[in-house]
Amino acid sequence: MSIRFGVSPIAWANDDMPELGGDTPLESILKDIQELGFEGVELGGKFPRDAAALKPLLASYGIDLIGGWYSGSLLIQDADAEIAALQPHLELLKAMGSTVFVFAETSNAVHGERGIPLTGTPRLSGADWVLFGTRMTAVADYIQAQGLKFAYHHHLGTVVENAADLQAFIENTGPSVGLTLDTGHAALGGVDSLEVIRNHPGRVVHVHCKDVRWETFAKAKEGGSSFLDGVVSGMFTVPGDGGLDYAEIMRALKAIDYSGWIVIEAEQDPKLADPRTYAALGLKTLRDEAARAGLR
Repeated sequence: MSIRFGVSPIAWANDDMPELGGDTPLESILKDIQELGFEGVELGGKFPRDAAALKPLLASYGIDLIGGWYSGSLLIQDADAEIAALQPHLELLKAMGSTVFVFAETSNAVHGERGIPLTGTPRLSGADWVLFGTRMTAVADYIQAQGLKFAYHHHLGTVVENAADLQAFIENTGPSVGLTLDTGHAALGGVDSLEVIRNHPGRVVHVHCKDVRWETFAKAKEGGSSFLDGVVSGMFTVPGDGGLDYAEIMRALKAIDYSGWIVIEAEQDPKLADPRTYAALGLKTLRDEAARAGLR
């Protein structure tokens, strides 16, 4: 069993809110990531999308490209159309030697809309889940045949947000549809990460670790804040600085012999939460708890 620790650049420069770290040079981000000891990084908005440019750039810092978020539209187009649309993203990942294709349905998502509250998440009916799941499975089968793990990212403000959504998603998709288990989005969406790991071990193919500030989230939700406003207010943080028990999470991953990337991904305002300082805390927390759990 092999575990590798990676990080998302979102704490340094937020793609959904360019005003958060938008002026931070990519080279500065990569230098921090290298010096902190991360083995890999997920794709960010500042990264070149040409492997001929990106490969030598990351190699110069000794960092692998883990994979990267892909925004899907399977609620409004069929699997063949989606497979055609994702080709540039897939080809970049393959050229970079990445192992994970992170997919999220965003055709009706509201997480990027500051005028829509956290309570405004779209919902699917039973019939919609069947069609959505069938299309998702076809895309995942294709990605798997290309040699990558397909890892669906449940996310606040999207159709797979809460426990009922996730259960319907799993029931209506085949085994090729893995999950990006995001501990922070799970917690705030009412999903128990430990139950997901224990009950659906074959689906957990990629892990994002962020911590949560429960009181901040409660205030944001009660006050009608949007997802992005919640981010700015600090509802997310890194492992070791919030309310989640990462000792339990690492033990649960050990129990299923999880092998793959564990990625720190905690979007915050970099002016209020220095990305390097917080990433260092998150990495130390995860390494320490993984070691205690025997997860290596």
